[in-house]
Amino acid sequence: MLLDVRWALGDPHGHDHYLQGHLPGAVFVDLATELADPAVPERGRHPLPSPLRFQDAARRWGINNGDVVVAYDDSGNMAAARVWWMLRNAGLAEVHLLDGGLAAWRAAGLPLEQGEVLPPAGNVTLADGQMPVLDAAAVTAWTENQQVRDGAAPDRLLLDARAAERYRGEIEPIDPRAGHIPGAVSAPTSENMDSSGRFLPPAGLRRRFEALGISDDVEVGVYCGSGVTAAHQVAALELAGFRAALYPGSFSEWSSNPLLPVVTGSGPRGDGPAEWKDQAGQG
Repeated sequence: MLLDVRWALGDPHGHDHYLQGHLPGAVFVDLATELADPAVPERGRHPLPSPLRFQDAARRWGINNGDVVVAYDDSGNMAAARVWWMLRNAGLAEVHLLDGGLAAWRAAGLPLEQGEVLPPAGNVTLADGQMPVLDAAAVTAWTENQQVRDGAAPDRLLLDARAAERYRGEIEPIDPRAGHIPGAVSAPTSENMDSSGRFLPPAGLRRRFEALGISDDVEVGVYCGSGVTAAHQVAALELAGFRAALYPGSFSEWSSNPLLPVVTGSGPRGDGPAEWKDQAGQG
């Protein structure tokens, strides 16, 4: 099965782009309505749908038990990684990303198809809980215990997969507060890829994450704005040989709760003690 997950923040026309040209036989997946529940502050902008609702969507796409699924988009798999993670979390064994996405397909001179693909309903049976996840309470516990003891490196590390300027709090185009979760390390998802939108080689990815403090002995958690591009980071970490937990609610959930701290600046704990106050004045 081929799944086309054409979506990008600020571009609501993914389906139109799909109709104009997609991989032959690819089925369109609507990220906003099929890979997420409606946004609510306490769950973020793209809450995960219930397992049953997700199974219904997967069957609409025509997926059967035992199928091999390949997902792609036109943005370096930043969106397609969401369905990759969700299907893996649901227990599907063979789920892959087309490295480089639609751009790589075009660059290879391969044909595109126009119009809608409507496959027969599938019979896939999906589960839940096959990938590690974090909620806000777990993230709080991680960051509170993320201390260096006796000069040793921390045994847990939280990565912020958003653009560095959003991490620092210089801009925030969509979420309630600017900045990042205290203790998180900036690790923009864009740095997982080369200029063509393909993943860096596994050895290069491993060097990137090791430079951020990750090793085989460190537990890793990842968040972004709404849990979408963080899935791309989980995939990159897997290519590098590291298993990571996803915080699905991500910063859109965290920053909506005035009781949870947000810091600004380039360091994990902010630029100084004053940065521990969030923008609503809460300590």
